[in-house]
Amino acid sequence: MNKLLVTSLALCATLGVTSKASADEGMWQPHQLPGIAKELKAAGLKLNPNDLTDLTGFPMGAIVSLGGCTASFLSDQGLVASNHHCVYGSVQYNSTEDNNLLKNGFLAKSFKDELPAAPGTRIYVTEEITEVTDKVNQSISATMKGADRYNTIDKNSKALVAECENDDRYRCSVVNFHGGLQYFLFKQLTIRDVRLVHAPASSIGKFGGDTDNWMWPRHTGDYGFYRAYVGKDGQPADYSKDNVPYKPKHHLKVSKASVKDGDFLMVVGYPGRTNRYRTALEVDNTFNWTYPNAKVLREDLINIIDSTTKPGSDEALAYASTRAGLANYAKNFGSMIESFQKGHLYDKKVELEKALNQWIAADNSRKQQYGQALSGLDKLIKQNIAHQERDLLLSYMGYSSLKSAAERLYRLSIEKTKADADRKRGYQERDMARFEQSMKTVERRYVAAVDKAFLKHLLGKYAKLPKEQRVASMGKYFGLEKGLNQAKLDKLLDKMYAKTELGSFEARKTWMDKSAADFERSKDPFIQLAVATYKDRKAMEDAAEELSGNIQAYRPKYMEALIAYYQGNNMPVYADANSTLRVTYGNVKGYSPKDGSYMKPFTTLQGIIEKYTGEGEFDSPQKQLDLIKAKQYGDYYSKELDSVPVNYLGTLDITGGNSGSPTLNDKAEFVGLAFDGVYESIIGDWDYDEKTNRSIHVDVKYMLWVMENVDGATNLIDEMDIVE
Repeated sequence: MNKLLVTSLALCATLGVTSKASADEGMWQPHQLPGIAKELKAAGLKLNPNDLTDLTGFPMGAIVSLGGCTASFLSDQGLVASNHHCVYGSVQYNSTEDNNLLKNGFLAKSFKDELPAAPGTRIYVTEEITEVTDKVNQSISATMKGADRYNTIDKNSKALVAECENDDRYRCSVVNFHGGLQYFLFKQLTIRDVRLVHAPASSIGKFGGDTDNWMWPRHTGDYGFYRAYVGKDGQPADYSKDNVPYKPKHHLKVSKASVKDGDFLMVVGYPGRTNRYRTALEVDNTFNWTYPNAKVLREDLINIIDSTTKPGSDEALAYASTRAGLANYAKNFGSMIESFQKGHLYDKKVELEKALNQWIAADNSRKQQYGQALSGLDKLIKQNIAHQERDLLLSYMGYSSLKSAAERLYRLSIEKTKADADRKRGYQERDMARFEQSMKTVERRYVAAVDKAFLKHLLGKYAKLPKEQRVASMGKYFGLEKGLNQAKLDKLLDKMYAKTELGSFEARKTWMDKSAADFERSKDPFIQLAVATYKDRKAMEDAAEELSGNIQAYRPKYMEALIAYYQGNNMPVYADANSTLRVTYGNVKGYSPKDGSYMKPFTTLQGIIEKYTGEGEFDSPQKQLDLIKAKQYGDYYSKELDSVPVNYLGTLDITGGNSGSPTLNDKAEFVGLAFDGVYESIIGDWDYDEKTNRSIHVDVKYMLWVMENVDGATNLIDEMDIVE
């Protein structure tokens, strides 16, 4: 099946044809594109928007997900382009102190030189999207308790997934849109043998580091390459030296000409999460409590990594990917808080809800249908945030690899006693290969001293929680019932890390096959911790599901009312990002972040020289510096810029998960990679502003210039279908 299947609710017809009040705003589902055809054409698209609904056609069939980032096929030999920071985990996994690929970069000059990506790396090719709202909501009643509603939706979703996955080549998922107003089933071909092909040195791929992250002007070569492999029959297979490169039905042509100021841009990708339809209460709590506290915890863990490891050591390399992720969102949260304090997001939400309530009250049928939607939702949200201090700390304890592994392994032993359909997600037979790979990944991303320091720090904070938010069994195990005794806790943690066997992958793998009784008899301290705290953790999970089920009764009604109100006021209607396939478009354009200043839309090679310090975040390979100084631009020279462009700005509406998305021109040719947004647009996850919303892209000219002249990746350039 090539076309998107939509067996719509009455509301879906409304959602398919959208009004546009703000230029370039929106992360559009493929089936919505015909409804904004005029806007796409006006912006400069030369393709027929109707063709973009064909998921297995061009160009959609060339776009893939990495399960957190986006990527695209750039050759008929399964060559996949994404961001450097998206392949970073695989570069880190293959790096050692003696062979530091993060520092030096990596290039496979032939297929046989390519390295296995980090365990669990997948390439997902979306082939079908089917609306299944009626099937998911089957047997749901208005009088259901929250847990019953949650479990019914979960059971119905798992049944649809099981039916979809009768062919083991595919991975399927049921995803909710508009807070549960709609559900879609996604069917994705899953390529399991993924190999690292090329990544530039971090001094190119991460040039500017945390300092330049989310900033403009930018000079980062944020690109890297994987290759998809399959069995000799052309079908997905586990890693084998006998596998062959995958031959995709479509790949993108690479436009050597790239783009100029004002040119049309389109990004197709898998944006992670936006929150543009959240309530005023949720906005207030997130910006005034969640982000500030999460930022502090991230910075604490970064400081622990830095103080516990030596730069360039195997220990530091083990946490390089973790540190990068922590730093990325610590800065993100900081910008969110700053933008929120300067702006009027909360006031706008309050005004919107006032207007929405007036609109509902003006009509008896609307009052009957939606009258309690917002007030009922906010009441449940208040319940949820009542124990948020506990929940935040427990979530960050997940950074302790051993604590997390022990808890997941014990839960697996319990879930395996159930019929597969009754198991929790993540513990079904379909999940076992990925579960084992997650246990293997710990091997190269765990250092006992760092893990222990994480847990020690977080337990110290946990001990200060109000009594009503503590977990009794955890406090008892760590001796925290009467507060923190640091010496006693240190001694206990030393003993736990000295005696545990879970630092070994072979041990973790062995425990995957053990029974719950085996866990309960174990003397391993982390397993004992998992067993001792299980009942309390399960009780919290059950309470969360009850609350979630109750929210599922209110948020769809709230969203239905909000959508009707938006459309009546000519405001754009699109679903919040949820890691599913979306299209966003715009143009190359600079911006003015503050009065009296203007940011040009392109940076060039000269900016690298200007920022270069020779150390840390602003180092560069000497070969690159020499080429820039000699003005050896070759075929990638831009007359308008009198140099080679490095990065450029676009007005596209993107967010995390769009990282690695191919940037396409008006003919859907590859002209670069989306990799970031400007500092002022980070709050766009919550509040879009066309004046300051700008996406940052690495220019294809810079990619090709570095590949040809610095890294000698001419084999990959020759493999691509490059058009002048």
